[in-house]
Amino acid sequence: MSQPKYKRILLKLSGEALSGSDKKQVIDFDILEQFAKEVKSVVDAGVQVAIVIGGGNIFRGASVEKSGIDRVQGDYMGMLATVINSMAIQSSLEKQGMYTRLLSAIKMEQVAEPMIRRRAVRHLEKGRVVIFGAGTGNPYFTTDSAGALRAIEINADAVLKGTRVDGVYTADPEKDPTATRYEKLSFDEALAKNLKIMDLTAFALCKENSLPIVVFDMNKEGNLLKLIMGESVGTLVTNL
Repeated sequence: MSQPKYKRILLKLSGEALSGSDKKQVIDFDILEQFAKEVKSVVDAGVQVAIVIGGGNIFRGASVEKSGIDRVQGDYMGMLATVINSMAIQSSLEKQGMYTRLLSAIKMEQVAEPMIRRRAVRHLEKGRVVIFGAGTGNPYFTTDSAGALRAIEINADAVLKGTRVDGVYTADPEKDPTATRYEKLSFDEALAKNLKIMDLTAFALCKENSLPIVVFDMNKEGNLLKLIMGESVGTLVTNL
C-alpha cells in the first residue's frame, strides 16, 4: 500500500454540514456517523488528524446584530455552539473505536481540556484525534480562521476543507450549470478572481505560511482517504 501524501492534517468542517441536506435537524446523526467513518479510514492509514468544526447549524454570531444582540456576545454564543458540535463529533469518533481529545479555547474543565499547543501535538503523536472547539476564543474571528491558526500551530501538512461540492468552481455550480472546477489554484489567483474559499484572515494565514488548502466533497464516501493517499480529489490551493 502506498504511503499517505499527508502525515498530519487539519480537517475543517462546517456546522451546517451536520444538519444534513434537508436541514430538518440541528445534528443529523447519520451524517455524523458517516463523517466518523471517513476519519477512521485515514486514522487507520496512519495519518494524524485534527478537526475544527463550525457552529452555524446551532448559532451564527455574525448574523445576530440586527436582532439587538451585541456582536461580541453573539460571537461568544457561536463559540459555545462549536463546542456542542465538537462534543457530538467526539462521541461519534469514539463510537468508531478512536481515541480523541477535545481542546477548547474557552475554559470549560468539565467537558474539554484547555487549548495548549504542546499538549495538542502530543495527543496527535499518540494517535489521538484532536478536536479544537470554541474557535480562537476571540470574537470577530471565524472558525475558518481558527482552522488555519490551529493547523499552523500543530505544523499540519494541509488544511482539508470538507464541503458539499467537489472543489472550487469558476461560479456557484448549484446556480450556474456552466461553472467549471479548478484542479489547482495559487493563492494569488484565488484572491484575484475573488473566489470564496475561506475568509480573508484564514486565507492570509495559509498563504503566508505556505500551508496548502484542499477543498473537497466530504459527503462522498471514500473521498477523504483518496485525497490523503494522493489522488486528485477536489481543488488544491497552494503557493505555486
